[in-house]
Amino acid sequence: MESSAVHAATIRLTHPISSSRPFLSHPFKPSNLNLNLNLKLQHKFPLASHNPSLLQPLSATLSDAHSETENVELADLDWDNLGFGLQTTDYMYVMKCPHGAEGVFSKGELKRFGNIELNPSAGVLNYGQGLFEGLKAYRKHDGNILLFRPQENALRMRMGAERMCMPSPAVEQFVEAVKETVLANKRWVPPPGKGSLYIRPLLMGSGPVLGLAPAPEYTFLIYASPVGNYFKEGLAPINLIVENELHRATPGGTGGVKTIGNYTAVLKAQSAAKARGYSDVLYLDCVHKKYLEEVSSCNIFVVKGNVISTPAVKGTILPGITRKSIIDVGRSQGFQVEERLVSVDELLDADEVFCTGTAVVVSPVGSVTYLGDRVSYRDGVGAVSQQLHTALTRLQMGLAEDEMNWTVELR
Repeated sequence: MESSAVHAATIRLTHPISSSRPFLSHPFKPSNLNLNLNLKLQHKFPLASHNPSLLQPLSATLSDAHSETENVELADLDWDNLGFGLQTTDYMYVMKCPHGAEGVFSKGELKRFGNIELNPSAGVLNYGQGLFEGLKAYRKHDGNILLFRPQENALRMRMGAERMCMPSPAVEQFVEAVKETVLANKRWVPPPGKGSLYIRPLLMGSGPVLGLAPAPEYTFLIYASPVGNYFKEGLAPINLIVENELHRATPGGTGGVKTIGNYTAVLKAQSAAKARGYSDVLYLDCVHKKYLEEVSSCNIFVVKGNVISTPAVKGTILPGITRKSIIDVGRSQGFQVEERLVSVDELLDADEVFCTGTAVVVSPVGSVTYLGDRVSYRDGVGAVSQQLHTALTRLQMGLAEDEMNWTVELR
């Protein structure tokens, strides 16, 4: 596993800002990190009851694994009732690709979480030139923190940036920035089994542009928030409605990259569905209106016997990292996993249906409503959904041996 080495002498922190004044920077010193936070840390990390000796304290500074450690204290939150909403944390990470830098991002820095300033003519505000990613950090019982496949997020952002005519941080820059952000906010990583720290990297055209063109300057920013379950049902069946009039993506468009505009496109149908009591919306292809694409923010799988099928990624469907992981986990457990066109008729005839995504992880589907007809699958969580959810989350939380080499451990 990779080390969490971060060279603190090169990191800079800043004070909170308001809309009326810019960031004020000062050098970051590892010895005074906790003093600079100047925040009351109220909850000590609970020791593992079955073996207290397993829980070694995390490092008090952003340094390598050999540095002196101290007791880790957690933020004052109700960890048992953590939902999926924004909880502002201490620090964010900012890195820029200035005009004339030929696509090269300068070294980034940690700043106190706060508002950012943008020119009214910024490319992201006027032409939607923006991408985002999502990944999670989990706390292990020994106190260390695990990231799940951050390199995949870096590669997906680079792929999306090429489509959106944007420069992108190198994979190494992306991963190191994620590590620094997580370690700076480590008191916000929930206790084992209580949730995760959701990490949101953003890439945006921040430079001013009036005519339709790529922005002259770009900003890469990462913030984080502790989260619980995405759906209020938790690991319980959700109810979907199939949308056959509105579509989230078209062939040749940007449905296959994680651009901000893809999610605005689903808000109308999703809002209407939730007002009627559904958990979310499942979209069909816009050409034939018969093949499954994806749910508003996650991929879809259908199970029939020992075969698990998911729509093939061909430009209109986001190549989800959890999707990719479940395909590999499913095959390793003896399932036949297929990536192909999946019709709505197969959905209605399935033994089991589930969704995957960074936010939802694996979420079983209890019912699907299509053209007014409701099809229910089972009262409880399906056996395949449960099996795959357990296998994946045990990997993510460090409870199972990582034979896939997917996790990155921060000590």
